[in-house]
Amino acid sequence: MFKKVLVAEDMDSINHAVASVLKELDIPEVAHAQYCDKAWLLAKKASQENEPFDLLICDLSFKQDHRKEKLKSGKELIAALKSEDPGLKVIVNSIEDHPQTVKDIWASGNIDGYVCKDRKGLKELKEAILNLSKGENYNSPVIEKILKQNNVLTLNDFEINIVKYLASGLTQDQIEQELKSQNIKPNSKSAIEKKLKDLREEFNANTNPHLISIMKDLQLI
Repeated sequence: MFKKVLVAEDMDSINHAVASVLKELDIPEVAHAQYCDKAWLLAKKASQENEPFDLLICDLSFKQDHRKEKLKSGKELIAALKSEDPGLKVIVNSIEDHPQTVKDIWASGNIDGYVCKDRKGLKELKEAILNLSKGENYNSPVIEKILKQNNVLTLNDFEINIVKYLASGLTQDQIEQELKSQNIKPNSKSAIEKKLKDLREEFNANTNPHLISIMKDLQLI
């Protein structure tokens, strides 16, 4: 069983719930961080003291406030910690279950488990910890179902880039020119307009700004 666990979560209620699960499993040392930068510092300090964490339980979304953070998302935090300690085990504990988000984070090779925050989330988190302690991976049933779907939406570079450009303030005419300058195809204005329409329908977005907001929340851009 794990001896030292770092929990990166910005909601007090979730922190208390996770702490109760870890106490149930008799894990002797647990640290909590409500900011990604704080979690990184705690992990860095532990590593320097030759007492590294052996498990990270991490949310993907962290609400921004007045603090300026270098690491703004759980995905960034996980990547940073895994680059420094490849042996660190990681469980994502998140409400986010969009197929693109799930597939991307698993494809990164940086996680060992994905638990959905729902009515059975704490039970599944306990199962995930037990599985990882035995060297096995874990997915909540809903995540497993998503990964097995053949018709899961996946975004290509063209789709992600046009929304990124839109989010940065470029008009569709400017996006067209940007794509052409990089020799990215398709790059016509009609292709851009059609793809944005398709994405709005796929993500149930009413407008382009709404689409940008949804994709940001899902850590897709």
